Amino acid sequence: MSSRQRQSDESLAVLVIEDAADARHIYAEYLRSKRLTVFTAVDGRMGLNKVNELRPDVIVLDLAMPRVDGWTVLKKVRESSITANIPIVVVSALTDARDQAYHAGCDAYLMKPCPPDVLYLQIRALTRCQAEAARNEASV
Repeated sequence: MSSRQRQSDESLAVLVIEDAADARHIYAEYLRSKRLTVFTAVDGRMGLNKVNELRPDVIVLDLAMPRVDGWTVLKKVRESSITANIPIVVVSALTDARDQAYHAGCDAYLMKPCPPDVLYLQIRALTRCQAEAARNEASV
């Protein structure tokens, strides 16, 4: 979890960085319906600005975007000690990029078209694992 130690889905902040308006809207609205706080960015440049400003609990990231692509966002987020531990779910139509995305530092890779409920379940799983790791670290 982030430094804010999220206790429930209602307080989870998710940043969706996706250039395709339909996908961005569908993911954002579905996650909001599950009571998550959702912010969006239309490209990697805006996404990086929002990551640094908001420090979300989870980032949902497309790889193929204009201006600044998702690969650059992934690299920059992982390089910063402030954002390095934010879970990143890549959602991409790139069929041969999975291994490279994991190597670059994503925590989950979902293929487009990805149903929004699958994305939600992946976010829940990642935040549950992160919360468990934080509890284990605190008890040591």
